[in-house]
Amino acid sequence: MQRRAAAIYVAFFIILGAASYSVIATATAPTVEFDNPDHRLSQGDEFSVDDRTYTVTTISAEMSGGGGGHGGGAEVTRSGQVSWTNDSARHTQTWEHEANVTYDGEEYQVLVEDADDPAAFRLQERINRSAILQDDPTVRNELVTVNGTEHVVRESGDNRSLTPANEYFPEPASTQYGEGDTLQFQGNTTTVASVSSDGATLAWTAPRTNRVDVGNEANVTLNGQQYFAYFPDNSTLVLESDYGVYQRQTTEIDTYHDHVNGLWGVSIVSFATAILLLGMAYMPSRY
Repeated sequence: MQRRAAAIYVAFFIILGAASYSVIATATAPTVEFDNPDHRLSQGDEFSVDDRTYTVTTISAEMSGGGGGHGGGAEVTRSGQVSWTNDSARHTQTWEHEANVTYDGEEYQVLVEDADDPAAFRLQERINRSAILQDDPTVRNELVTVNGTEHVVRESGDNRSLTPANEYFPEPASTQYGEGDTLQFQGNTTTVASVSSDGATLAWTAPRTNRVDVGNEANVTLNGQQYFAYFPDNSTLVLESDYGVYQRQTTEIDTYHDHVNGLWGVSIVSFATAILLLGMAYMPSRY
């Protein structure tokens, strides 16, 4: 009678464990899906946010963790980048006092006027003294300093004479610019925005490409509009302005995993109980 009762209980727990396991085996895990997102994009696609046009410049996926992508705990980290062009961006560049700059294909030295509150500077031509000396067969290729003054050494047979360098070399050309003046620089109409004793600041308007990094399952702001970014695969970027869509789905996924864990617990406990009862039923009796 004891073994018959044990058999009934064992059968009950086996059926209960098997039923729990069958539910786990046949259940389909929910996934995050956006049926109608604001934007579903691939690399190279363009999209607009209000009056601004963006381009998906990159979508990348990197393997991380062990296994090298062969199942040993490796995970895929996805990210991307979008860009937009500001056609009238303000650019600036500062020319420091006494610095050498290239302007219109020539080398110049920046010389700010000597004043308490300077408002102008000069671009003074840089004379290539070495090239001039090498091109003149009547002089040596190097200057000599006599009493603190540089001289050019002229040679005529055995005769040598010294000419002060400032008399031998041509007077460098220079052009003065004041605050508000314009000049052509790097193909742009450039304005002298300000002048100080440290140098001159130039400003001009030209296109500038701006880039925005996009992380997976992260918020990103584009032209003042906040989106939730999600990469469902290695080549697709989804932008959704309603974060609640994602939040509701992740809640469902968490609930599903909680239920699955509970069913695993029922199965494990049921099979373990059945084995324990079966063992106890067949233990030898003591009389």
